[in-house]
Amino acid sequence: MPTVTSVMADLKSKGKENTRKIYARHGMAAERVFGVSVADLKLIAKSIKGQQVLACELYATGMMDAMYLAGMVADGSKLTRGQLNAWVEGASELQMISEYTVPWVTVENPHGRTLALEWIKSKEEHIAASGWATYSGLLAITPDKNLDLADIEDLLHSIEKKIKTAPNRVRYTMNAFVIAVGSFVKPLLRQAKAAAKQIGAISVEMGETACKVPPASAYLEKAEASGKVGVKRKTIRC
Repeated sequence: MPTVTSVMADLKSKGKENTRKIYARHGMAAERVFGVSVADLKLIAKSIKGQQVLACELYATGMMDAMYLAGMVADGSKLTRGQLNAWVEGASELQMISEYTVPWVTVENPHGRTLALEWIKSKEEHIAASGWATYSGLLAITPDKNLDLADIEDLLHSIEKKIKTAPNRVRYTMNAFVIAVGSFVKPLLRQAKAAAKQIGAISVEMGETACKVPPASAYLEKAEASGKVGVKRKTIRC
């Protein structure tokens, strides 16, 4: 039976310096990364599928590779509100965790929307960014009839007012939220396009990379042209 010790040893053995450097160039804390490829993480995830306790133990190590693996394995619906808050608090300096792993599990939880709204208000950059990413995830998987459209429209207006002065990763996830509204919530496409036009191009520091933030307007134009606006996803997990 795999244990946190044996899995961590496996992760460490599979870590590659080049991969670790790539993550570091994207701004993640290099000392908390082994450098395991996502492909290898997926193989390990299959071998420990369904082991909720082990997933939580892996997340608690604070190593990005183990935390990402935990998000692949954990059932978000079974995590407590306290555990989800601990997960988001522990994701500092690891945007791959705060903006992907934490939202993956939170959208599966009954407290998902409540937590997203609480996190959005946080003064901690990584927590606020996680809140926006979580709400974006909810838009992608939740039928429009089950969404609070007025609430979402209010958030769009809030982004229009605050995005220019928001912290770096919050700007990134706010922009992504506008894209998510226009892409997944058909009744609010017009409002999302208006918000995208209002905020225009935004500047986000992307570390030592050539990555750029997609303008929300251009992204929504492509989504509309492809006829995919309003098409929901079954999951936001990668």
